[in-house]
Amino acid sequence: MGDKQIAGENRTSSGVSWGRWGALAALLMGLAVAYAYGLQDYLTLSALIREHQALSEFVEAHLIAALALYILIYIAAVALSFPGASFLTIAGGYLFGWMVSGTAAVLAATAGATLVFLIARSSVGEVFRRKAGGWLARMREGFQNDAFSYMLFLRLTPIFPFWLVNMAPALLGVRLSVYSVATLLGIIPGTFAFSIVGSGLGSLIDAQEQASPGCGEAGTCNVEISALITPTMLVALFALGILALIPVVLKSRRKG
Repeated sequence: MGDKQIAGENRTSSGVSWGRWGALAALLMGLAVAYAYGLQDYLTLSALIREHQALSEFVEAHLIAALALYILIYIAAVALSFPGASFLTIAGGYLFGWMVSGTAAVLAATAGATLVFLIARSSVGEVFRRKAGGWLARMREGFQNDAFSYMLFLRLTPIFPFWLVNMAPALLGVRLSVYSVATLLGIIPGTFAFSIVGSGLGSLIDAQEQASPGCGEAGTCNVEISALITPTMLVALFALGILALIPVVLKSRRKG
């Protein structure tokens, strides 16, 4: 009886372990397939400008389906840590308007980031928790004490890679509720800022077409994302991130 129980527990443990690492393996495989098929070439402003007429017509004729497809693509891109979230936000602003696309992007990004968090926490995070000792354990404890403020800072400040901010909290033991709420709130300013930039992309395309007729269809219109994102916008987002750390500073001073 005891041997059967032990065998059953081993099978259960193996199943849980496979489930944990299988999900992570599926994400990595999906990322590899996306690169292998060159999907990154479609997430560019040149591709958007080249296909803007067809995309605009599709959105106009099938708004709900187009919006649902946009959300699914956004979730997949974030979950796979595939580069292009900024582009998708700008493209959404152009195709759906800043209000609709901003709201959709916030929800989709939060869903995709939460999926990555859950997978990382149950696989890599579990191993990290068992192996953590000394300064790693102290780092986890320090982050957890002010997790919400730190998460807001990381989300608001546009200098940290989105995929890294998705993964790191899982290794540092952040609770799911804190992670999800901080992610949702923290990405709102930047997401809507990028959506507003995208909503004005049409005028830039028209200007490029006037300067170089046919450049849109040929994919040679010269519009770079870096030219759309002003230093003022980045400074404003960074300032919001600093404000998120004020509770941490005040708590530290009270302890001191």
